[in-house]
Amino acid sequence: MLSERRLEVLRAIVQDYVGTEEPVGSKALTERHNLGVSPATVRNDMAALEEEGYIAQPHTSAGRIPTDKGYRLFVDKLAAVKPMTPPERRAIHNFLEGAVDLDDVVARTVRLLAQLTRQVAVVQYPSLTRSTVRHVELLSMAPARLMLVLITDTGRVEQRMIDCPAPFGETSLADLRARLNSRVAGRRFADVPQLVQDLPEAFEEPEDRGTVATVLSTLLETLVEETEERLMIGGTANLTRFAHDFPLTIRPVLEALEEQVVLLKLLGEAKDPAMRVRIGHENAYEGLNSTSIVSVGYGSGGEAVAKLGVVGPTRMDYPGTMGAVRAVARYVGQILAES
Repeated sequence: MLSERRLEVLRAIVQDYVGTEEPVGSKALTERHNLGVSPATVRNDMAALEEEGYIAQPHTSAGRIPTDKGYRLFVDKLAAVKPMTPPERRAIHNFLEGAVDLDDVVARTVRLLAQLTRQVAVVQYPSLTRSTVRHVELLSMAPARLMLVLITDTGRVEQRMIDCPAPFGETSLADLRARLNSRVAGRRFADVPQLVQDLPEAFEEPEDRGTVATVLSTLLETLVEETEERLMIGGTANLTRFAHDFPLTIRPVLEALEEQVVLLKLLGEAKDPAMRVRIGHENAYEGLNSTSIVSVGYGSGGEAVAKLGVVGPTRMDYPGTMGAVRAVARYVGQILAES
């Protein structure tokens, strides 16, 4: 375990390298930071840090830069993430509050994250499998044709057209709508099949029972068919600011960003609300070994329904990035709860 002094030297190296983009020498450290020890002691501490793999010398006669191991220790020892200022918090809330639907919420979140962090922003859509039913609407489009509208607690709206086996009157439609919502509103998707299985028996006419069964079949199909996870990505152009941070070429990073399955795995399990920071070679996908990924769950009621985060070079402002990602996730969760 590192002594507190050497940990302080490592913190100073990370901060200076992130800020200056240049390898850091012992002289610069003693001039910029009040470490309370002589330059010779700092050199000894840097030699020990290098021997233990926390920093490295990119080439002869250069200063030192943090390694993945060094960044990991820096992140693990952070006392706190950088808080957002009151004006920044108001700006986040006002920007996201203007969203008109879920697609707009996700699009605004991506743009906001990319602007705040100057990294690549990644936002996962809330999954239907982790949602609850807010309301089911049934609309008559023709005597034997209905529209089913499913609205979830995360603001997601799914529409389906239903061809009925026989005409379905307005009185029966209103009855079905009321019975359906009394059973499923506020309930988890997984609970719905059992809650509605006997609903056709509540209708006397055989033709009505057939239509109710058709509506329920469409509803249950809607609950399970949207299994593919969706992502929205923005701010890819920000990577061009860090071209020298990626060995040889930025192409593997861009190729990895096109693979949504890869990004979903790196963001982590959606229902996990905890913040995760994957640094360099902690990313299993080789194309992202020169990047760091900061992600966190978002949702309402303290339960995550999806993840959001950013991808950038390992030479990242971790306290600021983590603070921005956490703040945006909190506001997105509030907006989904209010929608």
